Amino acid sequence: MNQAKKSADNLVQALESHIQGFSYGESPKELYDPISYIMSLGGKRIRPLLTLMAYSLYKEDFQKIITPALAVEVFHNFTLMHDDIMDDAPLRRGKQTVHEKWNANTSILSGDVMLVKAYDMLLGIDSDKLLTCIRLFNKTAAEVCEGQQKDMNFETVPIVSEEEYIDMIRLKTAVLIGFALQFGAILGGATKEDSEHLYNFGVNIGIGFQLKDDLLDVYADKAKFGKQVGGDIISNKKTFLLLKAKELAKGNTKTSLENWIKAQEFDKAEKVAAVTAIYEELGIKALTESKMKEYFDKGFSEFTSLKVPFQNHFQELLELTQNLVDREK
Repeated sequence: MNQAKKSADNLVQALESHIQGFSYGESPKELYDPISYIMSLGGKRIRPLLTLMAYSLYKEDFQKIITPALAVEVFHNFTLMHDDIMDDAPLRRGKQTVHEKWNANTSILSGDVMLVKAYDMLLGIDSDKLLTCIRLFNKTAAEVCEGQQKDMNFETVPIVSEEEYIDMIRLKTAVLIGFALQFGAILGGATKEDSEHLYNFGVNIGIGFQLKDDLLDVYADKAKFGKQVGGDIISNKKTFLLLKAKELAKGNTKTSLENWIKAQEFDKAEKVAAVTAIYEELGIKALTESKMKEYFDKGFSEFTSLKVPFQNHFQELLELTQNLVDREK
């Protein structure tokens, strides 16, 4: 096991232990049990992990900030709980979503309490940093909601530009990753320049991650991906790939793509194969990989501008991020 993986695993283990021992409230059970349930479903814990790793660039006592770091994960799961209602999603990480296991009203209310608890968990921040962190958290939380609304708006408009799509994923996904890193840096006593470099690193890497997700949905190895390959094609989800295909397709190719998008009844495998063939014809995979690389390069450029005291942790965070960039699922 390489050092970066070992360090990350140790931090995730500390986070999981804290999650299992944390009480969000007891009564009524119908309000608090859904919170414990969604927090128990696992996941990579990337956001609080990044907070702890950013903090560790400047200080060694990461245990001091586990509860504030966990606030980032509680907020993230609050957004997932409400997103699942909006999407009418039956499953989250392979298990029933909260609104399926309980009901939509309970899910809304439990999500509301999660947001309150996230703020409560931030109150342990040192007083000299509290106001700055709360303001940044508020800005990020509002931006995540803005991104979700933009994504919902996209469902009802025929054309979405590349710039509009990138801005949507920046808000919906990337700014929280940027905040997680900036938050850890601020708590660790980083300079304003370093905390901004880490924020920009996280935002650019986050955009790249979402573009990679779009790509993997079409081109992943099914055995490694863990879910249906081509799901975005089947549902006509406006991903970077589909938007670029709609922009570039001409003549018969454009007609074929539009027919598949409009089709109400179709064989799923046939549609995935046909639309993937159109992507191949238009060079969409290479365009997406180029755009991903552009954002990953921007991010790593910000990262290498850091001036940190603990170079071993710098290398660990660099390797962890590179592993996420290179992932195949």
